[in-house]
Amino acid sequence: MNCIIIDDEPLARQELEALINEVATIEILAKFSSALKALEFLENNKVDLIFLDIEMPHLNGLEFAKKITSETMVIFTTAYGQYALKSYDLNALDYLLKPIDSDRLLKAINRATEHFELLYPNKEALDENSDEYLFIKADRRFYRVLFNDILFIEGLKDYVIIHTANQKLITALNLKTISKKLPLSKFIRVSKSYIVNLNQVSSFDSHTIYINENEIPLGEVYKKDFYKNYSNGTLNF
Repeated sequence: MNCIIIDDEPLARQELEALINEVATIEILAKFSSALKALEFLENNKVDLIFLDIEMPHLNGLEFAKKITSETMVIFTTAYGQYALKSYDLNALDYLLKPIDSDRLLKAINRATEHFELLYPNKEALDENSDEYLFIKADRRFYRVLFNDILFIEGLKDYVIIHTANQKLITALNLKTISKKLPLSKFIRVSKSYIVNLNQVSSFDSHTIYINENEIPLGEVYKKDFYKNYSNGTLNF
């Protein structure tokens, strides 16, 4: 599990770094004096956990926490206790008051580790390719979803909804990420927000794909690939 530290006080960053370095299960990727600089770092780097100060210039910790994805865990580190309630409204994993006690920090890191392992148990096994199914996490549980059962997948920012005949599963992935786990022979992206199972398509026209009672928009830039893959080149438009 990796982490970053965000605190505008140099001494606070140094002290927290020293404490974290004593814990073998976590690696510090970077330290930042500014939340704005940390946001730039997050654009190109995956971070599991953030140790986040609250009272900082330009962008405070509470505002920063609203801007990051729910996949990234947050532990607030602050000298002020009055923000505790607001921090839990932001789904913070823990709230540590300065000066931070080493035992209290270890307890917070252990909680983060347990949460991380819940999200990614035996990650190698979950990432194994399969011709029949994929594993996804939804509503605090892991589901094995058969490819043949998927009707279509709908994208909503940092989440996707996997639609089957019997249920809808919401998981914290984007369309680009989940598309890499799908067999190209069965699935194709048909618009900015939808991927469909070609074997589940009931009918279609030049603007809409019909899967049972569901109407899926067919984007202009995706039409050619959809026609080619759905019909194996036999359609002539």
